[in-house]
Amino acid sequence: MRIKHLVVGSALACVATALACAEPSGQEPEAQAAAPGPQQQASSETYSEYRPGTTEVRPGQWRAPEFDPPSILDYKPNPMLVTEENLVTSAKFPVIDIHSHQRATAENMEELVAEMDELNVQVLVNLSGGSGDELRERVETVRNGPYPDRFRLFANVDFGGVGPGWGEQAAEQLRQDVEAGAIGLKVFKSLGMTNLKLDGTRLQVDDPELDPVWAMAGELDIPVLIHTAEPPAFFEEPDYSNERWLELALFPSRRNFRPDQVDFETLLQERDRMMLKHPDTKFIAAHFGYHAHDLQRGAEVLDSIPNLYLDLSAVLYDFGRQPRAAREFFIEYQDRLIFGKDAYQPREFPYYWRVFETADEYFDYYRDYHAYWKLYGMDLPDDVLRKIYYENALAVTPGLPTSAYGG
Repeated sequence: MRIKHLVVGSALACVATALACAEPSGQEPEAQAAAPGPQQQASSETYSEYRPGTTEVRPGQWRAPEFDPPSILDYKPNPMLVTEENLVTSAKFPVIDIHSHQRATAENMEELVAEMDELNVQVLVNLSGGSGDELRERVETVRNGPYPDRFRLFANVDFGGVGPGWGEQAAEQLRQDVEAGAIGLKVFKSLGMTNLKLDGTRLQVDDPELDPVWAMAGELDIPVLIHTAEPPAFFEEPDYSNERWLELALFPSRRNFRPDQVDFETLLQERDRMMLKHPDTKFIAAHFGYHAHDLQRGAEVLDSIPNLYLDLSAVLYDFGRQPRAAREFFIEYQDRLIFGKDAYQPREFPYYWRVFETADEYFDYYRDYHAYWKLYGMDLPDDVLRKIYYENALAVTPGLPTSAYGG
């Protein structure tokens, strides 16, 4: 349904910017300019060099607001922009969510399927499947339940304490987990960041001891969905120039800027070397490989690693703020992108549908601490939507059910 409405948003911004055009009574800007003071600086200077508590109201003229500014948590202005709203509660085509962490149990399965039906999510892939007896029990719960074609699981590997001979044992366990019903391998972000080898050194993503695991995945024809690194802003100081300042202030575990921590570039280089070393294994980089903010680099990575795919999970805020460039990228690489959501929150899925399927402008993202900016629709063609919603997932992951798609 198409509705004309007044957008009510939750953009977080500096209140000083909102007051930039308000002139104090009794003094014109020119009068201030005639008497340079400590508040005046060249407009070309960086934010970190500006005088705190002021904003540039004219070139080289700095002013503090007359009112006490609210915090970033409290400033939620209501935009006066009138736009067209196209709310999309159900995806246009059936969806496979390749990146979820929602466990289906006998107790919650009925409710999960009802929510999925409303969203048009046909298959939910739980990446937290575990291994051994734990995985086998979860697989059996799905197989013996009333909806055996609506859920699937990926296996996991414990990368702690890697030493000589570890790789062969882990590869054999992966084989057993796939025989038990796992349809892929999920690798968590601890690999490369916090996992240590037996000798106490950091376990690198491309450590040769891990090669048997990646090779086994190729032999079994299952994808490896790997989470490497974090958003690049998490590796920078959380000062006021960091666009993820609020998130870093809220979550200490996401701060990766200390000198003793591995840096963003090192992690991605290790990841890319590992994937190139195993061309017969299909890899899915979680969270768009953390290239959604830099689509040129994303294109270069896909061009150089033909066995790599990108999932779309938890980076919608980057697609939605550059809709034209993102649309071109999605069309160009439509065979290499796979839908994923990550956290299972039914109310958040429609934001994905709206960004991908409509041309709406200037609407809210669902989490302020991820993105204080607004989103815009990409208006993707139907052929592209089908591919990212389910066709690519089916092509990359043979263990997915196909009955809902006519295949």
